[in-house]
This record gives sequence, structure tokens and C-alpha cells, in this order.
Amino acid sequence: MKGAGGTSGGIGQFFIGFIMMCGGFYLLLNSISVTSSFGFGARMYGFSAFGGNYGITSGMIMIPFMFGVGLIFYNSKNVMGWLLSIGAIVALVFGVIASIRFNFRSMSAFDLIMILVLSIGGLGLFLRSLKAIDSAES
Repeated sequence: MKGAGGTSGGIGQFFIGFIMMCGGFYLLLNSISVTSSFGFGARMYGFSAFGGNYGITSGMIMIPFMFGVGLIFYNSKNVMGWLLSIGAIVALVFGVIASIRFNFRSMSAFDLIMILVLSIGGLGLFLRSLKAIDSAES
């Protein structure tokens, strides 16, 4: 009978490692706080030119989008309208992603050790179950 992954490894180790790994990574991801500073007045992109610092807000990105949509409705084969619209949407998506901040919540050392043991120990047990067991070790 074949074990986990078609090898002679243990099926029990596979499921125990998988459950430990899922639990540990769930607790790890659950302890991360995600915030964003995105808004139509928020500065998304900045550049320096002519001795000054200038910022581009997400509201400014909507201006070429509106012109692009207008050009598309006027003539749907207009390449400039499609470029303006798609470029503005891509800039908005990148701006939203760039404004995301990840913070690790405060926890005790015991909580952190349990998360690491569950996730990394479960990963090791999971990967060991996929390895073939030598008949000399059994």
C-alpha cells in the first residue's frame, strides 16, 4: 500500500503535519493587522522636479480615466481612450496596494513560540511524510 504522495511515508504523519501547519499559519496570519491610508485626497505617488516635491493623488488619476472613458464612448476603436482608461486603472490598483501597511499585533512570547512550533514543526512533519521510508529504518 502506498502512503502519502505515492511514497511509503506515513499517512498519519501527513495529516498531523498538515493540521499543525494549517493551524500555525492561520494563527500567524490572524495576528497580522492590515491597514490602508487610501483615499481620493491621499498622496499616492510623489516625484521631485524643478526644486520641489510634487504629489499625485488618487483624485488626479481619475481625470485621465474620465477623459479615456469619454473617448471610448465617442469612438470605441480609439486607442488613446483605451490607453488612458487602462493606465489610470492600473495606477489606482498599484496605488491601493502601495498604501497597505502590515503590523504585527502584540503577543506574549509563549504565543509566538506556539505559532512558530505549530507552523514550522507541522511543515517539517508534512514534508517528512512525503519522503520514502527505508526498510532498514523500519
